[in-house]
Amino acid sequence: MSTVVAPCMSDADPSMVPSLSRYESQKRRDWTTFGQYLKNHRPPLLLSRCSGANVLEFLKYLDQFGKTKVHLQNCPFFGHLHPPGTCPCPLKQAWGSLDALRAAFEENGGRPQMNPFAARAVRLYLKEVRDGQGKARGIAYEKKKRKKPQPQPPRLHCHSRYQWRSF
Repeated sequence: MSTVVAPCMSDADPSMVPSLSRYESQKRRDWTTFGQYLKNHRPPLLLSRCSGANVLEFLKYLDQFGKTKVHLQNCPFFGHLHPPGTCPCPLKQAWGSLDALRAAFEENGGRPQMNPFAARAVRLYLKEVRDGQGKARGIAYEKKKRKKPQPQPPRLHCHSRYQWRSF
């Protein structure tokens, strides 16, 4: 009798394993952290019982690990994209990584209509965070307008028995 051993990812040639983008790595870390949050919650929460209020609590908890400097309104660097010095303003989680958890929920088997990260209160909170971070750093976030698909003109096909040649 012989056994077949499947190779572990750690055994694989590193050049053969696709590396994740910073966005995907952050999304995976935040999703794992969310799983820990659910496990450590008192009483423990099942993902299927998670609400928008639980998500808001988690998103605010994540801020303590943030790396995005968000200048307060009374800071001399408020509104500067590249401030010339340091200040005591808080570091927060970037709104884009918070928003990525909505996609992570669905990528991990959650149904879109049951996504607590898409709850109205969470969407409003994320909009507030995005706008606040944008103002603090001097970036105006504007909703991107979708380009309407241009109607393709009908293609004319010319079928002819004769071929014109130049002499």
